[in-house]
Amino acid sequence: MEFVPAPAVHRVLCADCGTPIVPNSANLCVACLRNTVDITEGIPKQASVSYCRNCERFLAPPQAWILARPESSELLALCLKKLKGLAKVRLTEAHFIWTEPHSKRLRVSLTIQKEVLTSTILEQTFEIEYLVQHGQCPDCAKLAAKNTWKALVQVRQKVSHKRTFLFLEQLILKHGAQKDTISVKEVKDGLDFFYSQRSHAIKVVEFLTSVVPVRSKASEQLLSSDTHSSTANFKYTYSVEIMPICKDDLVCIPPKQARQLGNISPLTVCTRVGSSIQLLDPATLQTCEITSAVYWRNPFDSLATVTDLVEFTVLDVEADGRSRGKFVLADAQVALAGAFRSGQVQDENSMDYESSGYTNQIYHTRTHLGGILQPGDTALGYFLTNSNYNSDDFASLPSERIPDIMLVKKTYPNRRKKNKTRAWRLRSIGKEAGEEGETGSGRGVVGRMGGRDQKKVEEDYELFLRDLEEDPEMRSAVNLYKSTDVNMKNEAQKGPEKPPFAMVVDESPRQDEEEENEEGDFPEIQLDELLEGFDEMTLGDGEAETT
Repeated sequence: MEFVPAPAVHRVLCADCGTPIVPNSANLCVACLRNTVDITEGIPKQASVSYCRNCERFLAPPQAWILARPESSELLALCLKKLKGLAKVRLTEAHFIWTEPHSKRLRVSLTIQKEVLTSTILEQTFEIEYLVQHGQCPDCAKLAAKNTWKALVQVRQKVSHKRTFLFLEQLILKHGAQKDTISVKEVKDGLDFFYSQRSHAIKVVEFLTSVVPVRSKASEQLLSSDTHSSTANFKYTYSVEIMPICKDDLVCIPPKQARQLGNISPLTVCTRVGSSIQLLDPATLQTCEITSAVYWRNPFDSLATVTDLVEFTVLDVEADGRSRGKFVLADAQVALAGAFRSGQVQDENSMDYESSGYTNQIYHTRTHLGGILQPGDTALGYFLTNSNYNSDDFASLPSERIPDIMLVKKTYPNRRKKNKTRAWRLRSIGKEAGEEGETGSGRGVVGRMGGRDQKKVEEDYELFLRDLEEDPEMRSAVNLYKSTDVNMKNEAQKGPEKPPFAMVVDESPRQDEEEENEEGDFPEIQLDELLEGFDEMTLGDGEAETT
C-alpha cells in the first residue's frame, strides 16, 4: 500500500504574541483574542433577588411572587431573567455553585458563545453573584397588620382530648390544604384557620366535609359599604363542628335509632371515622354506618373514651368461624392484667380492684379480635361490670344484654416499656419547641394556647402515634418521614467510652431475656413507608407534600 502524506497545515504567527496558529480572520490566538474582545461586556456580574421570609417566595418581576427551592430550575430561570444582555449571546450552560445557606448569596456559573469576527466563535465561562434581599410580599405585608383576614374557619369538637385535630392536621398536610392558610390559632375546643380570601375558606370547609363527619354554618359581618357604587366589604366566618365520637370509643345508640339501623345492638364500638362513622357490635360482627345528616338529627355522646380502657390478659381464645373483613368472631376468657401475680405493685392511677373482688376473677366474653389474639396476649377493653355511666339509653338496656367486658384492641405493654426512639416523624403546621425561636411546648398544632397540662398534651400525642403504628389503614392516610435524629440519639444512649483495661461485663443474657419478652407481632413501620425531605416543610409549601 502506497503511503499518502497528509496535506501540509499552513500556520501563521499571532499578530500580538507571535505564537504559531492556524490562520483565522483575526490572525490572533485564542488567548490574545480573549484579551482583545470581551463577550461578557454588557452582562452584569452582580445582581439582586427579592425574597420574602414569611412565605418563602421570590419576586418574579414585575409583580409575581413564586415558590422556588434552593438550586432548583425555577430559581435558576428567575435568576437568568434578572440579567440584561443575555439576548445578544448564546447561552450554552448554566448551573448553581454551592454557597452557605445563611450567606444570603447565590452564585451562578454561565457558559456563553458569541461570534466576534467573521466565522470566529468565542466561548467563555464566568460567574455571577446574586444578593438575596429580604423583604415582604404584599400578602405578608397585609398579614403583618391587624384584622387583615377575610375569612375564618372555626373547627370545634367537644371532647376531652385533641387527637382528632392531630390526625386532621396530618390530613391537611398530605393533601396540601394548608398552602392558603394565613395562620392557625388554638382555642379551647378546637382550632381557628384564617384566610385572606373567602374562596380559600370555602375550599377548606369542603375538604373537612369529605374527610370527617361535620356540620357547618356560615355567617358574615359587614365592615363597610358604599351606597353610591352598591359595594360592601364583609368578613366571613364558617363554624364547623366535628362529631364528638372518636375511634375505639364505646357508644350506646338510642334504642329507637338502633332499630332503624338494621336492629343492631345499642352497645357498640366505633371502628372507623371518615366522612361517616362505622359502629361494630363485637358480639355479632354486625356493623352500621352513621352519616353526619343522620347523626345530627338525633345526636348522642359516647359512653367512654380510650382513656377509660383497662388492660386484660387473654387466657384462652376459641374462634367461632364467622368473620367480616379483618374481624374474626371468637369466644375469649380474660382476666385483669396482673390478676394472678403475687406481690404486685398497685399503680396510683389505677382502680383498686382487689378490694372490690374483681382481681382473681375470670371473665368470658365475645370479641371481634379472634384473628390477632392469642393466649398470653394483652388487650385493652372496657370494664362494664365495674363502670357507672350517666346515660339514660344505657340504663334502659336489659342487664342480660350488657357484657361484663368489651375488648377493643390489642396492646403491646412489654415493647412500650422500653421507650425506643421511633425512626419516623410527622410534619406540623405549627413550629416545634426550639425551632426558629419557638419557645412553646406544643405538639403539632396542639398545646400552644397555654393553660393546658403539658402531661395531657404529651399523652394525647403519644396515643396518636400509637394509633398510627397499630392501624395500617389509618397510617396510609398520612405521610410519615424519616427521622434524622435517630442515629444521634442512639449514639448518645451508648454513654461514654470505657477506659482501657476496664472490666467487660457480658450483658447478652439480659438482652436476650428482654428480646424474649417482646411481642413478636409488634406492628413495625417499614422503611419503604417513610418519605424523605422532613426539613423542607413550609406553611405555604404545597409541592413538598407530593414527594
